[in-house]
Amino acid sequence: MPDSVSPSPVTFPHAFLWGAATSAYQIEGAVREGGRTPSIWDTFSHTPGRTAGGETGDIAVDHYHRYRDDVALMAELGLSAYRFSVSWSRVQPTGRGPAVQVGLDFYRRLVDELLAHGIKPAITLYHWDLPQELEDAGGWPERDTAFRFAEYAQLVGEALGDRVEQWITLNEPWCSAFLGYGSGVHAPGRTDPAATLRAAHHLNLAHGLGAAALRSAMPARNQIAVSLNSSVVRPLSQDPADLAAARRIDDLANGIFHGPMLHGSYPESLLSATASVTDWSYVLDGDVRTANVPLDALGLNYYTPTLVSAAADEFKGPRRDGHGASEHSPWPGADTVLFHQTPGERTEMGWTIDPTGLYDLIMRYTREAPGLPLYVTENGAAYDDKPDPDGRVHDPERIAYLHGHLSAVRRALTDGADVRGYYLWSLLDNFEWAYGYGKRFGAVYVDYATLERTPKSSARWYSEVARTGSLPAVEAH
Repeated sequence: MPDSVSPSPVTFPHAFLWGAATSAYQIEGAVREGGRTPSIWDTFSHTPGRTAGGETGDIAVDHYHRYRDDVALMAELGLSAYRFSVSWSRVQPTGRGPAVQVGLDFYRRLVDELLAHGIKPAITLYHWDLPQELEDAGGWPERDTAFRFAEYAQLVGEALGDRVEQWITLNEPWCSAFLGYGSGVHAPGRTDPAATLRAAHHLNLAHGLGAAALRSAMPARNQIAVSLNSSVVRPLSQDPADLAAARRIDDLANGIFHGPMLHGSYPESLLSATASVTDWSYVLDGDVRTANVPLDALGLNYYTPTLVSAAADEFKGPRRDGHGASEHSPWPGADTVLFHQTPGERTEMGWTIDPTGLYDLIMRYTREAPGLPLYVTENGAAYDDKPDPDGRVHDPERIAYLHGHLSAVRRALTDGADVRGYYLWSLLDNFEWAYGYGKRFGAVYVDYATLERTPKSSARWYSEVARTGSLPAVEAH
């Protein structure tokens, strides 16, 4: 595997943040406590046929009740930062109006516990769990949802902005729009190409409005960012048709968000390529300027690269591309693009392991947003982890994965990138969306019958990296 072994220790800057990340619906459970109402993921997971085995996040890993033990585990592992998301419907059950204080109190307690252990909290406001009542009113394809998000951001910023300095507006808005409203493999499970693009625009608007609301509610020292799962899109060949296919997917995966957020405009090539799907009339004067709010940092989530080519006529039309089992394409206006499995070793998700993609992604945004600090806000791998007869969980494949990708981060630092931290996905095995509990991304093993936590060997390895700020010279086992 590229960059998986170094001849000598690879060191990181002293102030580099070593963290782990989670999301509310995947770990919290307690879905009916404290006034919380259903989100779109509650509804989706309880709809027959939507998730593997009909599994839901009703209990998940019960972090809501076990957060003190989980924070103690983070401290034991030497983490310096923890990225978590707030459940919108726990704080604002209808998606509008005043906050429910008992909902905010959970996050107040969590933040206080983290700070007491010397761990920096990083809050993600939206990790895909829209209150169901807002989806019933139209969801992200409706403009009003962006304004509801800004109101919610203000409430959380006022409650926690005095103690939390790192804030992320949205996590992976591409998944919210393209998997939620395009392919339908994520909540709310709709399959409408035009609604996909409308949702993407209103997520951009929500980001800008939410960031402005946070700034009005919090001390100026706080940092505001967004986490994008920007794709590393590679053409199958240098043939002009393949290059054009890569450009089309790059626009839909990346430009549709970083265009407005970072550059203040949608790519013209995106608008023309999707003209048969939508007329973009919902982009009103001032919207893109609102989305182009100044940021303090940018979060990058990376797992695997994307390989595309132009499709021969017999292959044109909706196709699966690794984003779930739907026959509906998540790529509006890209029926002439064919997706390929990239070569190499794969994780349990079927995703190819390629640390060069993380390096390329970091360097791209070093160029796209010069002077803007970067964080790797998600990176990790799922493997079929099982305890041995002694109850220990050995996962050398994950250690090798992390070694390779952290080496790529260090290489980017050497080449001038301003990367400030790395958040391992994920702290705990958890509910992996439509895959249910069958895919284990955690550095900590969770026995789903007892909810007992057991740090895997990768957790101990990562702990040593966090403690020393360096990668070992040889792969750990």
